[in-house]
Amino acid sequence: MTRHRVNDARLTSFQRLWLSETIRLREEQAGPLEDDEANRLARVAGGSLAERIGQRALLLARRDGQYQALLHWLQGARLAGLLLALLALCSGAGLALAALGDGRQPVNVFWALGSLLGPNLLMLTAWLIGLLLSRDNPGALGRLWLWLSEKLARNASAVQLAPALLLMLQRRRLTRWGLGLMVNALWTLALLAALSTLLLLLATRRYGFVWETTILGGDAFIALTQTLGALPALLGFSLPDAELIRASGDTALSSEAARQHWAGWLVGVVLVYGLLPRLLLTLLCLWRWQSGKSTLQLDPELPSYNLLRPRLLPDSERLGVCDLAPSVLHQPQAGSAGQPGSGSVLVGVELDAGRPWPPLKLTSSVSDAGIIDSREQRRRLLEQLACFPPERLAIACDPRRSPDRGTLALLAELARSAAATRIWLMPPAPGESLDSARLADWHQALDRLQLAYDDAAPLSWLENGHD
Repeated sequence: MTRHRVNDARLTSFQRLWLSETIRLREEQAGPLEDDEANRLARVAGGSLAERIGQRALLLARRDGQYQALLHWLQGARLAGLLLALLALCSGAGLALAALGDGRQPVNVFWALGSLLGPNLLMLTAWLIGLLLSRDNPGALGRLWLWLSEKLARNASAVQLAPALLLMLQRRRLTRWGLGLMVNALWTLALLAALSTLLLLLATRRYGFVWETTILGGDAFIALTQTLGALPALLGFSLPDAELIRASGDTALSSEAARQHWAGWLVGVVLVYGLLPRLLLTLLCLWRWQSGKSTLQLDPELPSYNLLRPRLLPDSERLGVCDLAPSVLHQPQAGSAGQPGSGSVLVGVELDAGRPWPPLKLTSSVSDAGIIDSREQRRRLLEQLACFPPERLAIACDPRRSPDRGTLALLAELARSAAATRIWLMPPAPGESLDSARLADWHQALDRLQLAYDDAAPLSWLENGHD
């Protein structure tokens, strides 16, 4: 038996798992969904229970809008990330401009260093404390990003996406590493912008450097300057000697060598104690995020998923009503099979027993699927069409009957099992009349489903694909 699996190259395994969690959360909040077709197609696709649950979730998400909502949400998330990145770049450049000024006044080296690295050091300390002590929550920046992503997505079906994402990540304690990746990456961009702006200002303006104090002595500044500059000096950055540091405490030295020593020291300290630690933390969080994300799997033992086991992995097929009707019924939508079909099929839906069947002489290229009257016949035919979708499907209907919701839902489901579908509204038998108002109801209902229909026998279309 050929099995067909619904898949989408645009979604990663992580995103498919995200959709499964979204559908699970939606059903927990709003009650069970109408899922007969999704369960049937998931059973036909085969695989483990987890794979069938994922197939079912993808089918329901495509039907009810969560699939498109996820794509829109991802676009909004990328745009929100871009906005935060631009904000980080502008903030970093602003830090450098505020630290050096316009060059008219001497630059206090430690005041400038505090302006460049002080906010970064405070936020880094807060993040480390939160990493060690707090629970696995998204934090202020994470909530801001989620809020921006949802607002930019502008899709009502995206309501459960953010909560489902957080619940999924919290099981593996990945929220902290995802947030850490975002925070450290943004600070890396900010410090990169600050360092670039710092180099640009130092290359295009002439700055003098001093240090000033009222209660501390010069020896303390000499020791602090040389201690901070020792590690950058190993990478080739300049380190002012004690005499130059002491002389800079009185006034900004006018010599070019003094300015270059202080500028090299400042750039080295910002690089070594600001940019490099943030970059290393970004790489660490990225590694933990990627390794943790690769271990995420759907847990079929969750209560909500365990309830699906009898429907997706049945020991035997049961007839009759299995579940209560959902509180909200979805509007049936027709379509076509996702894979190319072969052959032609003629089937009748709820026809009177007095009508001859088949109503026309069929050639060997057209298969007769009989008349669907019972739920068992419907299930058997749908499973057969799911395994072997036809290229052309003609459905014979009696327009004297009312086009009720159940019949229209069946027509839409059958149409989704074939590459092309046509409804044959059979003319009444001799001596019988047809209500024009009821025929108009059929036309309107089929137009809403976007299904082609005709009053003439579609034999030529079934055999040749054209009239």
